[in-house]
Amino acid sequence: MPSLPLLPRPARTLLAAGALATALTGCTPAVTVEPAENAADPGCAPAMVAMPETIGEHERRETTSQATTAYGEPTAAVVRCGVTPPGPTTDPCSSVNGVDWLLRQDPEEENTWTATTYGRDPAVEVVFDSTAIASSTLLVELGSPVEQIPAERQCLDLEDVVEGL
Repeated sequence: MPSLPLLPRPARTLLAAGALATALTGCTPAVTVEPAENAADPGCAPAMVAMPETIGEHERRETTSQATTAYGEPTAAVVRCGVTPPGPTTDPCSSVNGVDWLLRQDPEEENTWTATTYGRDPAVEVVFDSTAIASSTLLVELGSPVEQIPAERQCLDLEDVVEGL
């Protein structure tokens, strides 16, 4: 049986490091996330770099797309930057520490909610399981990173609109 040639020490070290990295990343596979339509918007970079390493008890995970991140295993929340900023809407809007969020419950999944920033371009969207992570915890923790994208407008109450007429 022919023997394999002995690789130079730097090549063996590189292969060993690669095998170790593969073994370590194999424990928590990357979350497959569809990128937002404007994920390449330069405004996303500061927000995504500032995303926290943990939210509540959920650790940050690698994802397969630019301008995205996920938390928890199983996944409790997925964040995407670069979604189209929402226009005027009657959807409920909550201001959490100076960041306005539109909140929508998934009509097919009772515990799945989507929160989308309002008044920021690019917009940030987070889809989360309300049984795994409280919206109050999530939106507070995401506030500081999202503030890296300047607010251009804010949510208004119906009373604000009527008074302005």
